[in-house]
Amino acid sequence: MPEKQLSYERFEEWNPATLEELSGHYREILRLIGENPDREGLLKTPLRVAKAMQFFTQGYDMDPIEILNSAKFRENYRQMVIVKDIEIYSLCEHHLIPFIGKAHVAYIPDKYITGLSKIARVVEIYARRLQVQERLTTQIKDAINNTLQPLGVAVVIEAKHLCMSMRGIQKQNSVTTTSDFIGAFERDKTRAEFLQLIGTRLH
Repeated sequence: MPEKQLSYERFEEWNPATLEELSGHYREILRLIGENPDREGLLKTPLRVAKAMQFFTQGYDMDPIEILNSAKFRENYRQMVIVKDIEIYSLCEHHLIPFIGKAHVAYIPDKYITGLSKIARVVEIYARRLQVQERLTTQIKDAINNTLQPLGVAVVIEAKHLCMSMRGIQKQNSVTTTSDFIGAFERDKTRAEFLQLIGTRLH
């Protein structure tokens, strides 16, 4: 399988065998919901959806630890580093419906820092998998904590779940907030400073 791009560039490589098999399944799904997969507007839909699904889940083939280590540097800096408003587009594993939002990530270095873009890429890697927001939050925190071994890590995610607005309870404007803190961020003062800097209140 070709090596996938570890960046935000458009993903244009697919596993041919997986693509063919996924396309066959999506064609059958179209038939089962009462559509005609042979009509003009749907002829290429199974292939398009198969490509999209491989893009949406490309995080399975990427290693967040490798990403962080690729730009890991010794630095005598022990103040808060925050990357906020990182866009998230992920698929809820319960219905395969998107949830969309933003992540705010902070850490306090202890000997090591990493490139700022690597923090965003870690978020992207985990988001590009079938997810629940709670696990996504913890995975981001754990990857940074285990790789950089900082004094503390904080992650807050705010997201709208289309499974709540398109089906089920159909609440259009609800936002789900999850958080995970470790180390120095477990102290009230440090956590409060972080939340103030990202402009979020946890109720």
